[in-house]
Order: sequence, then C-alpha cells, then structure tokens
Amino acid sequence: MNIEYHKWHSHNIGRDMEIKVYGHGGKGILVFPAQGGRFFEFEDFSMIETVSWFINEGIVRFYTVDSVDNEAWANFHVSPGSRGHRHEEYDRYIITEVVPFMQSQCGENSKFFTTGCSMGGYHSSNFFFRHPDVFDGMISLSGLSSLNLFVGDYVDERVYLNSPMLFVPNLQDDWYLEKYRHSHIIICSGQGAWEDEMIHDAVAMREILHAKGIPAWIDLWGQDVNHDWPWWRKQLPYFLGKLHEQHVI
Repeated sequence: MNIEYHKWHSHNIGRDMEIKVYGHGGKGILVFPAQGGRFFEFEDFSMIETVSWFINEGIVRFYTVDSVDNEAWANFHVSPGSRGHRHEEYDRYIITEVVPFMQSQCGENSKFFTTGCSMGGYHSSNFFFRHPDVFDGMISLSGLSSLNLFVGDYVDERVYLNSPMLFVPNLQDDWYLEKYRHSHIIICSGQGAWEDEMIHDAVAMREILHAKGIPAWIDLWGQDVNHDWPWWRKQLPYFLGKLHEQHVI
C-alpha cells in the first residue's frame, strides 16, 4: 500500500498541520477523526486495515487529517461564538489547503467523499452539506447533524451554518439542492449504547432530506451495535462495498 506523510504550516490554523495519504488512485475520501483525534487515528484503530482491499485495488484513496475540535466546538472554556470562529478557520484550512492538495494528486476537477466516526461523522456531514461543489458523497458513521451536545440551545450564524439540521430545511437555492440530489449520502448509526443522540439526528435528517426530494441512505443498525470502533470497522467496508457494486466508486 502506498502511504504518504505530509506536514505544512497552515496560515488558517496558525501552526503545522499533518495529514496521511493511503493509496495510489481511485476516489479521494477525506477522513475526519473522532473528537479531538489526530491524523493517524484511522490507522491506529485498524480502520485502514479493514478497507485495505479497496485501497490496494486503486478504488479509493484515503486522506486522514487532524482536528481542532478541542479548540473549537469541544472547547467548553470559551463562548460558543469563539468556538465557531475557530471552526471557521478549520473550514478554511480544509477547503483552501487540504482540498487543493487532494486535487493535486487526484485531478484538479476531482470531487471527493467525506467520512468519519462520531465527531468525525459530524464533520463529514457538515462539510458535505456546506460544500457540495467540493464533495459529492459522504459516509457518516455515528455522527451528529447538529451542535446541541456542544452549545445547547445557543444559535448564532456560525452555529446555524454548521448545523445541517438547521440550515438544510430552510434551503431554497437549487444550486445546493441539485448538487445534493446528485450526490451519495450515507448516514449510519447503531441503536446500542451511546447512540441515542445519533439515532435522533439520523431520523431527523431522513425526514428533512425526504421533504427536499434528496435521496439518502439512512441506515440504523441493531440494538447490539454500539458507538465504538469494532462496529465502525464493520460499517465502513460494508458501505464501500455497496458503493463499489453500484459503480459509484
């Protein structure tokens, strides 16, 4: 397997940021780590190993990035407004630094999938819905679609724009809606331990997307399926296999 390590100083984040690339070709997939996680998390928790066949066959190429969650939404020592400001810097880092890097390897007109587990699942959903000109698919595993767990009932412009459950229902712009309708949306949650909030958001998004005429695969696994890595290691190759069967990737 081709594996690359890259690091550069991000002018948006204000420090060096690291990234790993797994693969030599195929669909580029941007991987967000779980809350406060690092770029090497997917490898450490054997997620890369579980999808190695897809990587080695040149079907997909994974790009695993760092997070700034502990300085943004998960930083409970500062106001929600300050957290939102830091997240917007992360958004610019991803869109203006990471995406061009991915395009330099995959092709300048390439569009990508997002994925991640837990908080990474939230990011995969949020970045997809905010930037459908960049991303044409998402696989959110046990991810939220709102920020209630972090900011409660507080809403400002940044919270609103980073909560698909808030902004997608109000979207009337066909530029966004048509891109969503021609994308591949997968939201998965177990129904076991620590998944209650994720089930709630997945069901809510199913209703929201259906009302907008946006196809989506909302998949709720069994009551024995917990919010944990052993299940995510089963889910990700399962969904990649289904997408490959459908010639999406």
